[in-house]
Amino acid sequence: VPSALVLAVALALPSVALENGLARTPPMGWMSWERFRCNVDCQADPRNCISEQLFFEMADRLAEDGWRELGYEYINIDDCWAAKQRDVAGQLVPDPKRFPSGIKALADYVHARGLKLGIYGDLGIFTCGGYPGTMLENVKQDAQTFAAWGVDMLKLDGCYSSAEEQAKGYPEMARALNATGRPIVYSCSWPAYQGGLPPKVNYTILAEICNLWRNYDDIQDSWDSVLSIVDWFFTNQDVLQPAAGPGHWNDPDMLIIGNFGLSYEQSRSQMALWTVMAAPLLMSTDLRTISPRAKEILQNRLMIQINQDPLGIQGRRIVKEKSHIEVFLRPLSQAASALVFFSRRTDMPIRYTTSLAKLHFPEDAVYEVQDVYVGKIVGTLKTADNFSVVINPSGVVMWYLRPMALPVQPWHAVRQQAPGEGYRPALL
Repeated sequence: VPSALVLAVALALPSVALENGLARTPPMGWMSWERFRCNVDCQADPRNCISEQLFFEMADRLAEDGWRELGYEYINIDDCWAAKQRDVAGQLVPDPKRFPSGIKALADYVHARGLKLGIYGDLGIFTCGGYPGTMLENVKQDAQTFAAWGVDMLKLDGCYSSAEEQAKGYPEMARALNATGRPIVYSCSWPAYQGGLPPKVNYTILAEICNLWRNYDDIQDSWDSVLSIVDWFFTNQDVLQPAAGPGHWNDPDMLIIGNFGLSYEQSRSQMALWTVMAAPLLMSTDLRTISPRAKEILQNRLMIQINQDPLGIQGRRIVKEKSHIEVFLRPLSQAASALVFFSRRTDMPIRYTTSLAKLHFPEDAVYEVQDVYVGKIVGTLKTADNFSVVINPSGVVMWYLRPMALPVQPWHAVRQQAPGEGYRPALL
């Protein structure tokens, strides 16, 4: 069975542990796939095809429009960048018409702007888009190629490969990347191809091999897609939440804010929920034409600060009401917390009343409450105080809570998944 094979491979490779010192907070940046897909027709659509021009232009936008300073530093090439065949030496080469300068020149351009370059590979005969894959015999060579080009992140997909090849190839690529001596963040699609859950997926092993991993389906430009991802991640939070932390993250896939499928409220909800999940913030939208409203959501400084919290604890859903209101909590450093009140309703704004005591915060604590989207301090709250929030349909209210006075033994004294019933604290 694949899970036994994964275990056998891992036990045979004590040197697999990836601790490469990278991705101590969730990676942030831009990725081509969701918005631009495998559009390779540069004759008919030169502005939107997968070409060096697209990446040069997105690098300019990240550097010049305030993204880089907020932490959005990766420009990630996804599938369909390569020529259809390897060269005579067996090396991967970029499509000569669409990437005439080569990947090294693109990496140099990106680095000169204080940014980093990511690239895509696939552990199989072909990539998902039908370009040359990285079979087991190519792993070392491809890792060296990417390092020589100056690549800073590798996303390794799993199309056209077997469970056995994945169990061998994913750890092998981790070792090969480390052996290059270049710091390369390693994003694995391994668990997504094995159903995302134990016993087929061993998250302890995964966290030793990969910096981030795709667990579930590709995101599409729709609210239904966002909800299906949220449902899967929080239904399985007992398995997924403990796996995340500095250097190794669950990846619910790209941010689609600024595209066509989400309303304003839904865009705010995706950003808040991804932040509470400690998810990588990899935008896939056209930064050349993004609306001011979408940009404002993605550039919210407090939101990014919460996403990038150094403790790196993934949040959990702690309340699920019959009224279709859900509450999510993420513990943060310095005994702070992020709370997200989320409405799945589709009728009208709803007033939701609760207290921090009902959300299992410690007794006798006092918090300063800041509204993450409004930016203003809402006031101070004692644990016992009732309060109300008005949540728009498919929208969120997100709070940042800073402790002003805490009881003698705050629940943050131990690394705890959430201050809720049935959540056992685990020591740091």
